[in-house]
Amino acid sequence: MLKRELRVILLSLAVSFVLTVLKFAAYYLTHSVAILSDAMESIINVVAGGFASYSIYLSGKPKDANHPYGHGKVEFFSIGFEGAMIFFAGILILVKAAQYFIEPRELHEMDNGFWLLGATTVANLLLGVFLLRSGRQLNSITISGNGQHIMTDVYSSVGLMIALGIIRITGWNWLDPAVSVLMGGLILTKGYQLMRRSISGLMDETDMQVVDKVIAILSGHRIPDWIDVHNMRVQQYGNNYHIDCHLTVPYYLELSEAHDVMKKVEVLVNKEFEGGEVEFFIHMDPCIPSCCHYCLKAACPVRSHPFTGEITWTRDNVLPNRKHG
Repeated sequence: MLKRELRVILLSLAVSFVLTVLKFAAYYLTHSVAILSDAMESIINVVAGGFASYSIYLSGKPKDANHPYGHGKVEFFSIGFEGAMIFFAGILILVKAAQYFIEPRELHEMDNGFWLLGATTVANLLLGVFLLRSGRQLNSITISGNGQHIMTDVYSSVGLMIALGIIRITGWNWLDPAVSVLMGGLILTKGYQLMRRSISGLMDETDMQVVDKVIAILSGHRIPDWIDVHNMRVQQYGNNYHIDCHLTVPYYLELSEAHDVMKKVEVLVNKEFEGGEVEFFIHMDPCIPSCCHYCLKAACPVRSHPFTGEITWTRDNVLPNRKHG
């Protein structure tokens, strides 16, 4: 899988380099600040692609004594770096647009620039779709982040082509820096979103979609010896997840029996979970009398209270550090 990720990101890097050269050629033909804005964003594609290549290589290295959870966290640094670069490019674009408002420049060879930009937009669209699809298949946040950036580039390029068409028909050259301002705002927003995602990952913010997936898997295959699951915490390391939780089991089980009950959780989740490998650390809790009210073990030899009803597992009772009820 690692080799495929590297091939995908290196392809993105090569294509982005060629398209950047073409966009700068379009700028030199037209002197359009809006096209310059598009070309500047493409430079970020190239720089970010290089950094992403290294992060994918590093995230694929095995665990070691200094990195017991692996090297996957570097992918969050990668998308954070890409987001920061995009944000910086947005600021430069806004500054350049302001200069063109103050000192307008005449546009040249609009037809050639339009068709050249159109060709790069189609190529970028194909690349972006390919990266997003590959990111989902490989569960790579680096490739997905790169794909999202490319698609942002596509949307801004389409808007730019529409603006260039209007300028060509009407002669309203003031639209050129105005469109550049809009593009700068879009790029700033995208950069912020990527940086926000990076910080969330580095701060181990809980991914509730993953929590919901795990809860659904356990609920769908629930066995009586799993009395309750609580204090669940999820951390993502590249393509892998580390999950720890407390599992309440009958207190009278032998150690080997309790271990078998615990092992079923890890095996089941890894079999059913789509989106990466899951490493489980489970702390086993012995049941207490208050658990009898919702314990599903009908033939329990030590039940001290009657069964009153099953408790449905949800975020509200799986995430807190306390037994149910």
